[in-house]
Formats: sequence, C-alpha cells, structure tokens
Amino acid sequence: MHYTYKTKGTCSSQIDLEVENGVVQDVKFTGGCNGNTKGISALVKGMKVDEVIARCQGIRCGFKPTSCPDQLATALLSIQKEG
Repeated sequence: MHYTYKTKGTCSSQIDLEVENGVVQDVKFTGGCNGNTKGISALVKGMKVDEVIARCQGIRCGFKPTSCPDQLATALLSIQKEG
C-alpha cells in the first residue's frame, strides 16, 4: 500500500512509501541530502517495518532533534497505528 508522510524538522519535506505485509517495498524522499536519502531507501528496501523502526528511530542530524531516518521511523510508526 502507498503512504505519504509530511516530515517535520528535516531538510526533506515528504516521504513516499510502499509497504506490503509489514515489509518496506520502496521509499522515496522529497528533498534532503540526495545521496543519504537514496542510501537509506536502498538499505531499508525489503526490510520488515519493525526492523527499520528499531534501527532508525532516534537518529539525530547535527543539533536537530530528528533526521531523515528518524522521520522514516516516525512515518512507519504512524502506518502501524493506522493498520
């Protein structure tokens, strides 16, 4: 299923996700550090949602209280709450 999440506190403004049966199929960030967001997307593809959350939640970017990986975890948590 396709989901769109509007990020908060990061250079990226949006995350588009495809999640099927608790597994991340695709992730695309709008904005952010191009190489880093492409790297995150490639690394989490095929991973279980719970594993992505466990690995990415709480990561900070510099002095910001969040990061693109942390926002991805937040998006996945919100998807879990909907389901």
